[in-house]
Amino acid sequence: MAFFTRAEEVATADNFDYAIDLYLEGLRLCPDALEDGHAPLRRLALIRQGKGGKKPSMIEKAKRLGAKKTPLDQMLAAEYLLAKDPDCLPYAEDMLKACVAGGFTRTADWIAQLIFDANRASSKPSLATYLLLKDSYIQLQMFTKAVAACQHAVQLKPNDDALRDELRDLCASMTMEKGRYGKAGDFRGSIKDKEAQDRLHSQDQAVKSEEYRRFAVKEAQAAVRQAPTVTNILQLAQALADLDTEQSWNEVVQLLQSNYQTSRDFTFQRKLGELEIRRLKEQIREVYRQLQQKEGDEGLSARFHALVARLDQIELEHYRLGHENYPTDYKMKYEYGRCLLKSKRFDEAIPLFQEAQKDPRLRISAIDKTGLCFLLKGWYDDAIDLFKEAIRLSPTQEDALTKDIRYNLARAYEASGKDDQALEIYRKLAQLEFNYKDVSQRIDKLRSKGHNT
Repeated sequence: MAFFTRAEEVATADNFDYAIDLYLEGLRLCPDALEDGHAPLRRLALIRQGKGGKKPSMIEKAKRLGAKKTPLDQMLAAEYLLAKDPDCLPYAEDMLKACVAGGFTRTADWIAQLIFDANRASSKPSLATYLLLKDSYIQLQMFTKAVAACQHAVQLKPNDDALRDELRDLCASMTMEKGRYGKAGDFRGSIKDKEAQDRLHSQDQAVKSEEYRRFAVKEAQAAVRQAPTVTNILQLAQALADLDTEQSWNEVVQLLQSNYQTSRDFTFQRKLGELEIRRLKEQIREVYRQLQQKEGDEGLSARFHALVARLDQIELEHYRLGHENYPTDYKMKYEYGRCLLKSKRFDEAIPLFQEAQKDPRLRISAIDKTGLCFLLKGWYDDAIDLFKEAIRLSPTQEDALTKDIRYNLARAYEASGKDDQALEIYRKLAQLEFNYKDVSQRIDKLRSKGHNT
């Protein structure tokens, strides 16, 4: 973590090459550190590229590729070159191979998704890349993703009988993966296994009783007394928050605010914001549950709306400060943009979403949110272009995000007077999920205007 923290610090001063070395040193100690190591290094690489960072020289390539020994060495060598040239798919493929060989499963899954997205978006997708992804997912025992990679390979080589047979076999493996028939023996065994897991989950919840949570607080307090490090203080704040009482929450606020005032380390302020947001969301869920049981209760309704307004206010300030303190963090840009969008500050949100598109994990959502800003501004044609691009990039057409994007596209068509195009999309959404948002009402409205498609 010391290497990762220092890397983030030097990156803010545009000292990108030193930051890359620091990230790699940290990853040598913790190879599967995805959120703290690989993902922020990828974001840094894209920022470096955007600011004109040079690609690796021939000497760098020879040095890195020649030093490969263990899978860890191979992964770090490939990741170094990828950080210097983030659009070079062969470097990412070398990294995937090393991750699979080294058993770095989470990182392998992450880099494989990046490769999959890049290859699918290419004007000339590579069959070899899809086959590599297929084989990698098989080794990782991720058969659903192996099927997706194999399907794309079959599309590129439809007359390959062996490939089609392998796709059939993978579909069977995917079915077992989803139903767990292969482990449980049969359908009844799968159900019994599910029941056993549910019992274990209930036991786990019971273990984390109030007594256990209080014990966790005592352990965290002892750790802080022995070594008042940032990590120990944050763990104590988390343990106190888990007690979920007014007294413990006041202690959380006092602990984090006092440490922030003493050190001026934004980490404490960030943690306080995260815990407060979590606490408000839990309160909102509880009040909503009560409202479902007591419809028409004006007191509960007023409390619900007050909590939602408070959450919007807290989130806006939390992500504003986060964006100021972590200017290279695309996730912060995205979340701050989301809050500005809710506040109808579209012109401020759009540049943030456009920046966030540089993160492969956020790209589709950020394009969708940019389009939504344009839609709400009345820039309908621009919104349509962006929604169509987001749908094109989406790996599946039936997940929640893609359905939402298609709904937004239909709204943009409807708002721009292109009722036939809007109706066609609404109809397809209704066929998938009849009660999705207000789709059925919009279909009735358009058909009442004489559109009978």
